[in-house]
Amino acid sequence: MKVIKHCLLGATLALSVTATQATEFINVLTGGTSGVYYPLGVAISQLYGKQIPDAKVQVQATRASVENLTLLQRGRGEIGFALADSVGDAWNGVEEAGFKAPLKKLRAVGSTYSNYIQIVARADSGITSLEDLKGKRISVGAPRSGTELNARAIFKAAGMNYDDFSRTEYLPFGESVELMKNRQLDATLQSAGLGMAAFRDLASHAPVIFVPITAELVANIDNDAYRPSMIPAGTYTGQNSDVPTVAISNLLITHEKVSDETAYQMAKQVYENLPALRNAHSAAEGITAEGAVQGLPLPLHPGAERYYKEKGLLN
Repeated sequence: MKVIKHCLLGATLALSVTATQATEFINVLTGGTSGVYYPLGVAISQLYGKQIPDAKVQVQATRASVENLTLLQRGRGEIGFALADSVGDAWNGVEEAGFKAPLKKLRAVGSTYSNYIQIVARADSGITSLEDLKGKRISVGAPRSGTELNARAIFKAAGMNYDDFSRTEYLPFGESVELMKNRQLDATLQSAGLGMAAFRDLASHAPVIFVPITAELVANIDNDAYRPSMIPAGTYTGQNSDVPTVAISNLLITHEKVSDETAYQMAKQVYENLPALRNAHSAAEGITAEGAVQGLPLPLHPGAERYYKEKGLLN
């Protein structure tokens, strides 16, 4: 009887160990809960939880691009969103962007939708151009975030810097909008998908102006990740005409220690279930499988690369 009990105990322990080994932990790194990364990250986590066998998935709200890349380099996440310019800076170790050394463990899963640099001002502030921002109170995104790096690039191209403002706050979407509602800020620059909830809320609360960023100014930015684009008329309440601006691709990034099979599934489940992402946020309308391998500033993970080759998107 003792022998049987010992055998049963040994079998139970063996099954327990096997089950533990089979569990695949996937931490999805996103951004602030009022932005676009977070709802898309939640949708992706739900797909992974349903479609990847034995996956234990969680979503982590972060300060977005720069923090996500740093966490991935350290192995403290399996996939995360980041702006293409931040990814390039991380891969090359641009210290001014917050990367003291190249983050060479990072790998691409694929390109997704575009961020649009959206500068919104209270209509009663008198701001209608970048030049009008001088002497005003402005928020430029969380410090060292992808948004804040975008702000530096835009103002540098315009011959401006933060000293030109009467007050500079380093705040994410939601907090910036609340201060604008309370007349404590005149404007904010944020980098996000179109139709961002925080800006929809602001535009419905008080008249606002979206400040144009011209194609001529974009040409002055020394970074190929920035390209001229438009905020289409009607994106926000009271915005009755197209507004020229800058678009930057958002990428899904992983790291080299994620297994090839997991990276394969992470790419497959995103690009074969796009309707689920579009239901989570309208920004996902810009995501296509064909665009997933375009403009990547670092190598694809071999697992993701295998998926794209199977789909005929890579040779």
